[in-house]
Amino acid sequence: MSTVTFEKRLEPTLAGGMTAVLAAIVLSLAASAVMLRFAGASPVSALAAIYEGAFGNRAAIVTTLLRASPLILTGVAVTVAFRAKIWNIGAEGQLYAGAMVGYGAYLAASGLPTFLLLPLVLLAGFAGGAGLGALAGYLRARFAVNEVLSTVMLNYVVRFVLSYLLVNNWRDATSFYQQSARIAPPAVLPSLVPGTKLHLGFLIALVAAVAIHVLLSRTAFGYEIKAVGQNPVASRFKGIDVGRTAIIVMLISGGLAGLAGVAEVFGTHLRLRPDISVGYGFAGIVVAMLAGLRPMVVVPVAILFAGLSTGGANMQIETGVPSALTLVVQAIVLIFFLITTALARYRIKIGG
Repeated sequence: MSTVTFEKRLEPTLAGGMTAVLAAIVLSLAASAVMLRFAGASPVSALAAIYEGAFGNRAAIVTTLLRASPLILTGVAVTVAFRAKIWNIGAEGQLYAGAMVGYGAYLAASGLPTFLLLPLVLLAGFAGGAGLGALAGYLRARFAVNEVLSTVMLNYVVRFVLSYLLVNNWRDATSFYQQSARIAPPAVLPSLVPGTKLHLGFLIALVAAVAIHVLLSRTAFGYEIKAVGQNPVASRFKGIDVGRTAIIVMLISGGLAGLAGVAEVFGTHLRLRPDISVGYGFAGIVVAMLAGLRPMVVVPVAILFAGLSTGGANMQIETGVPSALTLVVQAIVLIFFLITTALARYRIKIGG
């Protein structure tokens, strides 16, 4: 009698990875079509409306890339931590910490010229997120505090501090909402495409993805990160300081998320508000996992997810289907990508 067994590959093949991606796309489209049909919409019309809303014209592309910027940064931030098997669930809080510290630096140095003020604000934003991330890394290294618990709790701490500041010290006196005064023009991130809202934050996100790719694949510290992630015990015997690595990894991860926050304040919203993020920190986890924890792959995956978000509104207008169904489409894509990626790591053997 023939038996079917699954044998784990030592290293997933390129062909297997490409097949997994294609299979995930086909299965996701098929499942989404069925769901849209049950929702009372034509699958072809609904999917075409999503595409038109995300990439159909210049304005749609700009909006998609604008929303992709924080997803790229948080996705790359999560990638660095997860490569070391450090489960940073606090990118959302680190994003807000970066926004807050960046805004504080802006208030303190608002008289500086643009060429000094903008780098200072960006560095402060990185430092804000990095400090929060490094704190969780230190708690793990020094007191063996589980980073999932510490990062999740720090998310709430940061949001409460932000709420306090926007009610008291930083509140715009001319507004009834919890928000700061509008950012002055010298501190606004410059536009990449004249006449559009696509700002320098998108370029920063691309540079960050390339830098982390180089760090992980071309440096000794990148080797330490992967070694700690694969086997921390063996890494200690090899002389790697696992605790120090955890702190530095979380510092880098938090700093990248902090950049996402400061870019949203000084490039997109132009004021500090409690809603500058619509879950970018948590969505970054999904983006990183779909990208297989590869920094360069995070970029197209983030653009895809941003496109689904921007295209959802157009789908609702064109077909009458609730735009919330785009979240279901995202979930379907995630499920099939995870399934096919997992299967690509195994070889099917049929034997007698």
